[in-house]
Amino acid sequence: MSTDTFLARYLIETPLPPEQVAEVIAGEQSCGTFTRVAGETEELRMRARATVERVQSLESVTRPSLSNALLERRGTSGPYQRALVDIRFPIANIGANLPTLAACVTGNLFDLGEVTGLRLESLELPASYRRQFDMPTCGIAGTRSRTGVVRNAMVGTIIKPSVGLRTEDVVQLVQTLCDAGVDFIKDDEVCADPAHSPLHERIPAVMEVIRAHEERSGKHVMFAFNITDETDAMKRHADLVEREGGSCVMVSQNWVGYSALQTLRRHTGLALHAHRNGYGALSRHPLLGISVSAYQTLWRLAGADHIHVHGLQGKFAQADQEVREAIGHCLHRLDDQHDDRVLPVVSSGQWAGTVETTWQAANSTDVLFMAGGGILAHPAGAHAGVLSLQQAWQAAVQGISVHEQAKTCDELAQALAFFGPKMA
Repeated sequence: MSTDTFLARYLIETPLPPEQVAEVIAGEQSCGTFTRVAGETEELRMRARATVERVQSLESVTRPSLSNALLERRGTSGPYQRALVDIRFPIANIGANLPTLAACVTGNLFDLGEVTGLRLESLELPASYRRQFDMPTCGIAGTRSRTGVVRNAMVGTIIKPSVGLRTEDVVQLVQTLCDAGVDFIKDDEVCADPAHSPLHERIPAVMEVIRAHEERSGKHVMFAFNITDETDAMKRHADLVEREGGSCVMVSQNWVGYSALQTLRRHTGLALHAHRNGYGALSRHPLLGISVSAYQTLWRLAGADHIHVHGLQGKFAQADQEVREAIGHCLHRLDDQHDDRVLPVVSSGQWAGTVETTWQAANSTDVLFMAGGGILAHPAGAHAGVLSLQQAWQAAVQGISVHEQAKTCDELAQALAFFGPKMA
């Protein structure tokens, strides 16, 4: 791979020749515009213009995926050709500038007048370029070390109800969850700094419980406080978590932006738990937006330690194949010289019955398996909920079906009987 360029792959749909559209994309996102200008010399184009490396025609359709006022004004109609387009960009145009990298590979392309569909499918970055950006501080190994989970999958849960609990209620629930044997707890994405449980009050109160539990048991439960806010407030709350002996903070990455996450990464050594809420707006249409691997590549450059991937057979709209791709991408190194893998956070409608599918997708226990209702709603309580997940993971790794395992594991049997009909 070239060390002075990177490759972006797009899926496009257009009534025009795909090769022509590919050249438009290359020009628009580098040194060109809709017409040649005086300063666009051949010397400048040789240095700065993106180049089309490949155009692979796919199927043709009779109806456009998205409306396009420009094509309608011009009376341009189908058929509409779909194609994969590979564009190679000069790194010198961008440097180690993550927001500009994102603007370069997406930017105005989603509004391009020549297309009725465009999706960024993948990014291939030289390892030397990746190393110019932030690395995870904790990643998989650091999270395992801090939680003391050496080999097994890490089991986590979410504060539920998601919002509305007062600080004293949160404290009581955290005590219950610590006693239940959970490895990880996080705030919900809709609960950051509410009036009924402000962070300046919630962080010290929760950490008092976690410190006391660690002193008694030797077990540190990692708690991801949701500090999503403007940048100075996030830094201030991260500092408070550190002073209280915490190990993790959570950020709704799409809403704070690349620069804010980079700033937070450089400010704190805490694990950064990146929550991708809102990603569906960028991904659910098959001919618009950003694929999960390209999306995660950009956010990994910001230095995230954990990235949400949704859950297999879960409650959201994403197909299982996308979740598998997201898990695999997290566990893949972007840098051949450093372990820059991030911990995939499997969440959304997860319970003991989805463990086996998750194991098959990851082929690894390097997973943070999050279950809110799957733990808190277990008919025998939170401790049994945690045990049911641990029993299901033990079965999956050993190649035993959950139903076979349930014959000797009461907590797992209860989970199958209680959640199974609800999730069918």
